[in-house]
Formats: sequence, structure tokens, C-alpha cells
Amino acid sequence: MIKHSRKTGFSRFLAITLTTLACHVAAPAFAQNDTMTPIAIPKQPNAIALGTGPLPNATAQESWHSQYDSSFARNVTEATLTPFLPKKRKATGAAVIVAPGGGFRTLSMSNEGWDVAKALADKGIAAFVLKYRLVQTPADMDEFQKAMAAMFSGAPRAARPLSDQNPAEEFAVQIADARAAFALVRERAKEWRVDPDRIGMVGFSAGAMLTMSTALYGQDANPAFIANIYGPLSETKVPADAPPLFVALAADDPFFANSGYGLIDSWRAAKRPVEFHLFEQGGHGFGMYNKTTTSTAWFGNFVRWLDMHGYLKKK
Repeated sequence: MIKHSRKTGFSRFLAITLTTLACHVAAPAFAQNDTMTPIAIPKQPNAIALGTGPLPNATAQESWHSQYDSSFARNVTEATLTPFLPKKRKATGAAVIVAPGGGFRTLSMSNEGWDVAKALADKGIAAFVLKYRLVQTPADMDEFQKAMAAMFSGAPRAARPLSDQNPAEEFAVQIADARAAFALVRERAKEWRVDPDRIGMVGFSAGAMLTMSTALYGQDANPAFIANIYGPLSETKVPADAPPLFVALAADDPFFANSGYGLIDSWRAAKRPVEFHLFEQGGHGFGMYNKTTTSTAWFGNFVRWLDMHGYLKKK
């Protein structure tokens, strides 16, 4: 994979949108049970510690809340990976690391994690939900909500200063978690009936940022394919061996629908496989929610795309 020595259009766009996404940590395209309600940390008996260490300088500990009929994790300080394996007769050997979104402040564990993984496993694809380490937020729920509101108030996001860091530095902690996830799946590939050369990654919103950063800066991660679900589409320098890319976005997405489609153009210019679905409606954060908009079709399209590339066929 390429190593970037300076900030590209993609990295600039990540820097400018990170704060914006943090203010809308989970907002789907419909208002339903939008109150954040603290809940007990759910049992996760199959979660495997990735061994990337505790989040440096963390003071707040992991906590969870419900919102939009979904479960969210916050202040994650230790990264884990949870397998969702297909039945033996269905297993194709393909696998996907699933990266939920949430502005790097929370993780939409149900809608963009477990529900996605279960649906993939049902298609014969081994899925692994990555609970990556997050930027620290106030431990108290009321203070957290006030902090997010304060971040969203004031000057428009585009007027905020850009970060001087490129994604390899900005998301170094999260990229390390993703690399560890790929390493673990390859290490236990035989046990989990996974082909080490057929492991891809799908990410949502901030998880899509992590997916793109893992593909471009993840060194030994080397995903076989990647999917960017309502993440930024800024142009970037594409390596000659870039993996096939699947993209889904709603035309009314408040963050990424009006900034052009440079990422698609970049992949095409590099003569690398790319498929792009632009849905008329769906907003941001539609994930696996059952909606009346055509954006709900993204998962079926993604599965058909995987089938087209041979990932639903056993080797």
C-alpha cells in the first residue's frame, strides 16, 4: 500500500468532517426514540480482546446507551472483535471486518455492527464486528450531550480550522485496532473456516473513514475488498493495488452528499474496480434500519456485488 507524505484531498476532508460527525454521533434519517438512555454494558461473551492496549491517557471508562431503538458504546478504551460465523454448510470462506460509525465518539453497535454481521453470516460470509477505541467524552450522559451540542453550535463546520494531521496519524489508534482485527482473523482462519486472502472490510460513516484509512495506511491489513457506506467521498491518491470498492450514499445525506464524488473518480482513474450507489433518499445513518426509502437496498446490492466478485462461491 502507498504511504502518503502529505495531506491529500481525502485526508483534508476527513479532518474537516470529523468534528461534524461527532456532533451527530448516530443520527439516522428519521426521528425515533432519539433520547439517549444509559443502559448496562451488554454481555458480549464472544468478544475477543485484540491486545492493542488501553487507550492512552483515558480517564472515562466504557459506557453504553440506547437511542433510535439501537445500542451504542462510548468511551471504548479496549478494542475487541466479535465473530459472527455462518453455518458450516453455508460458509463461503469470505470474511468481512465490520466497523460501526459514530463520529469516533460512539459506536452504533446494533444498527451498524451486530445487525450487519448477522445478515452477512446468513449469506455465508464470516463477519467480525470491530469495537475500536474511541475519543474520550464526558462520562456523565448529560455532560456528554451538552458537550456534543456545544461542538455543533457556533461557526459552520467548513469554517473550522483543518487538522494538520493526515489520517495515518489522526486515526493511528483506530488503524492499529483494525490491523489487529485482520491479523487475528488470519491467525484463526482455519478454525473460523476463512480464506486469509478473502477478508474485506465494511464501514459506516466514521467507520467508513476507518475502512478507507485502513486500506490506504493499514500496511499489513491488505483488505481484499472494502465498502464505504455513507462515508466521505473526497478524492485521494489511489495505489495501483487498491482493493475493489463498494460505495453507498443517500443524495440527501447532510454531510457527504454535496461535496462531489472525487473518491469514485479517483478509483476509476486508477483503473480499480468501483461500484457506486446514490440513493435519492435515506439521509445519514440508515444502516440496517427498516425504512421506506430505497437506501434500504444497499445491503442486497452489496451482497450481489460480493457475489459478482466471487465471494459467495466456495473455493
